[in-house]
Amino acid sequence: MDARIVRTRTRLQEALFALTRERGLEEISVSDIVARAGVNRSTFYQHYSDKETLLADALDLIAEQSGAQLGDVDLGAAEPPAVLVSYLEHIAEHRDLYRRVYTEPGYGAVLARLRAHMMDAIRGAATQVGSLTPLGAPVEVVAAGVSGTVVGVIGAWLQLEEQVPPAEAALWVWRIVLGPPAGDAYAR
Repeated sequence: MDARIVRTRTRLQEALFALTRERGLEEISVSDIVARAGVNRSTFYQHYSDKETLLADALDLIAEQSGAQLGDVDLGAAEPPAVLVSYLEHIAEHRDLYRRVYTEPGYGAVLARLRAHMMDAIRGAATQVGSLTPLGAPVEVVAAGVSGTVVGVIGAWLQLEEQVPPAEAALWVWRIVLGPPAGDAYAR
């Protein structure tokens, strides 16, 4: 991608991300974003169709920079994978923004992007999915079900009054998705 395009998109993403830390997405206009980024309105629309897509890209960039991109996951592991813990650490670091994403109207595109990333990670483990789906559900169905569950658990975790550490939340996600390991005290 052309360096100018990358710079412009980065400026727009940083501007929106800064604004969302100050107030909800529904209170932010494209005019606010372009003013903060120092570009004109037509430039915004050359790169993005709406502010929700821009925010999804901004969160992707921040997750990538923090090393919290979801990748292939070993669904047979007893403990949550490091990438899941890292991803939840990223979310915890930006807790206020993600809490808005999960609870306020106007963030549907962002949640859809999060689910898509999770579905990609699950598809990456497609060879293992067969052993986890005794009913023979297609990989797409399993990926959709698991990603919906993960998004739900993360949303509930973010809404807890007590701030539970990301490693513990990752264990919750892992056990809810895969069930507790055989012989585990939680299995009873």
